[in-house]
Amino acid sequence: MFIADFHIHSKYSRATSKDMDLDHLAEWAKLKGVSLLGTGDFTHHLWLQELKSKLKPAGNGIFSYQGINFILTTEVSNIYSKNGRGRRVHNVLFAPGFAAVDKISDGLAGFGNLSSDGRPMLGLDCVSLMEIVKDASPDCFIIPAHVWTPWYSVFGSNSGFDTIEECFGQYTKDIFALETGLSSDPEMNWRWSALDRFSLISNSDAHSPSRIGREANVFNCEMSYYAIMDTLKKKDKKRFLYTIEFFPQEGKYHYDGHRNCDVLLSPEESKKNNNICPVCKRPLTVGVMHRVGQLSDRPAGFVPEEGVPFKNLISLDEIVAESKGVSKGAKSVEQECRLLVQKLGSELEVLINVPQEQLLKACAPSVARGILNVRQGKVNITPGYDGVYGKIEIFGGQGKQPEKQLSFF
Repeated sequence: MFIADFHIHSKYSRATSKDMDLDHLAEWAKLKGVSLLGTGDFTHHLWLQELKSKLKPAGNGIFSYQGINFILTTEVSNIYSKNGRGRRVHNVLFAPGFAAVDKISDGLAGFGNLSSDGRPMLGLDCVSLMEIVKDASPDCFIIPAHVWTPWYSVFGSNSGFDTIEECFGQYTKDIFALETGLSSDPEMNWRWSALDRFSLISNSDAHSPSRIGREANVFNCEMSYYAIMDTLKKKDKKRFLYTIEFFPQEGKYHYDGHRNCDVLLSPEESKKNNNICPVCKRPLTVGVMHRVGQLSDRPAGFVPEEGVPFKNLISLDEIVAESKGVSKGAKSVEQECRLLVQKLGSELEVLINVPQEQLLKACAPSVARGILNVRQGKVNITPGYDGVYGKIEIFGGQGKQPEKQLSFF
């Protein structure tokens, strides 16, 4: 069994930490318990040089560095017009080797400045992107990224589509997995029967090493590019065991609202206001929960027989920080987290598997209680909206509780 986080960035992407290099990625992957990382940003020439010089082939489309496995991935931003509307769709590209990566970069070079950002902006539609990717190698594939994000996704309320077919056309058959994103989890996606054929994956989209594994995928298959691809194509629940998820309310676009107006609304409240901000009278940023409701054809709580399970988690530094009443960036928080990992195993092992009795012996009582509360879904969350992360209270605080927000735990 291994944990994989396919979608991260390097130090060459905008708004990322300077520590997003291979040494720090390997160090933090071990602390988190992630055995397989996407490289991210393989279209950036400086990052690609580092990858080629340091990664060692491990066979079957996997590479290794300092005890961590890597798979060649990158995110691209497709910005174009279709059917009279501007579209902005982010996609994660997977490649089995550097020869395919070089061909992809050559094919994309005419549609954007690949050197300006690790996640390049391309004046290219998704059909043409698929043609370039498949021409590089038939074993390359695309997974649409954070599919519900309002501004940059295939189903985004402001710039996306109402179906995969409208976006990818004749190449829809080559899309076999979707990334749920931080503001949604599988249960929200299960409400729409049109998504039943897709595997639903979850990744951190990490911009700093400490965020690795905040969302991830747990597999019980060979550590192989081809085995992973086959597992996702077949939605094989014996090999794809579960995903690790944010509580989706914590994501930056779960509910509707306006950040600048300090307006946070549930989908029901937004509909009563005709999706207009009550402060500035402009259209609201319609969030993921609202958008899911627009497209779904099933009630909340529906679980398909073929659905891969998931676990909602909160990172260890958030739990420790709240137990101490300090920010998660405090030095004392990192020190305590590293101490717990030394005692009990990786962070994800602590959060998911360490027995209660062992937690109570090894952790401060409040930290043990926080971990157990999270496992049981006993948290209060003020949902995120319009680019603002949700606020979580783990120890019984009285955060704003949207109706039924915890009913699926």
